[in-house]
Amino acid sequence: MNLPRAATADAALLWLRVCAAVFLLTVHGLPKLLDFHAQLALIEDPFHLGAVPTLCLAIFAEVLCPLLIITGVLTRLACLPVLAVLLVALVFVHPEWTLLEGQFAWLLLILFTTILIGGPGRLALGIRLPGRLRYA
Repeated sequence: MNLPRAATADAALLWLRVCAAVFLLTVHGLPKLLDFHAQLALIEDPFHLGAVPTLCLAIFAEVLCPLLIITGVLTRLACLPVLAVLLVALVFVHPEWTLLEGQFAWLLLILFTTILIGGPGRLALGIRLPGRLRYA
């Protein structure tokens, strides 16, 4: 079956968005959300904001933002907090990680940067938003 190039690109962006966001959500986001109190004792606080605000920011980036990315609503904007959390983890929380130890974070950084650059594609709910919000 020969699909037009634009249709295959949109399908690829949908696949990338959904897989990357579900991966982040299930591996990092939901465990933090569902076991909030236990995570308070485990969360790193590199900027000394306190455990609760730091955990809430991580949950925002790892639960709410992936849900927006999956649906294709404000996709590019939703990638920014995800990328920020990943960069904080790599640069401030775990600067001692080798490439091997940090490969999961680097992979997520690559995936969400690609989504930021590529946008949601046309197979997204955000395509119905007015004006510039459609491309955010």
